[in-house]
Amino acid sequence: MKKEEDMNEEELKAKQECELDETSNTQASEKTETDEQPEKTLSVEEKLAEAEEKIAELQDKYLRQVAEFDNYRKRTIKEKAELILNGGEKTITAILPILDDMERALKNMGKMEDVTAVTEGVDLIFQKFVKILSEQGVKKIETENADFDINLHEAIAQLPAPTDDLKGKILDCVKTGYTLNEKVIRHAQVAVGL
Repeated sequence: MKKEEDMNEEELKAKQECELDETSNTQASEKTETDEQPEKTLSVEEKLAEAEEKIAELQDKYLRQVAEFDNYRKRTIKEKAELILNGGEKTITAILPILDDMERALKNMGKMEDVTAVTEGVDLIFQKFVKILSEQGVKKIETENADFDINLHEAIAQLPAPTDDLKGKILDCVKTGYTLNEKVIRHAQVAVGL
């Protein structure tokens, strides 16, 4: 039995020696890791250099984008200014034939003896003008027998309504209103029944 106990003691000692060897190996590996730190310092320096390079690249990219956006903004402002200055060109070009007709009518009015012919001529010019305006998106705001609408009409007078059903309705239009592409550009000035 003693031999078994001695064996056990020998095994215990062998185990302990193995454990000591493992701890010394661990310590040795830790020492080699700490010895490798100067190499990591070099890689950190390399990483720092890479990061600085990346920062410089991003900064350059940022400056280019800012300059590109600034150029875009200036170009857009210039285009808008040109559009505002020349935006009415299409409309003016469409109206020029009316101007020509009016000039001809004025020249011939002095020579004409028949007033009805002059009236018919002016009415034709007027109808042509209304047609061209409607092609450009200008429409007359209808007021006849219409309810008063603050979005379309401007009440400049209130008159007693001849009948109860005309209360709140438009009785007379003093100045015609117009819309341009469904947007009111001039409110109709009207008299409203009380």
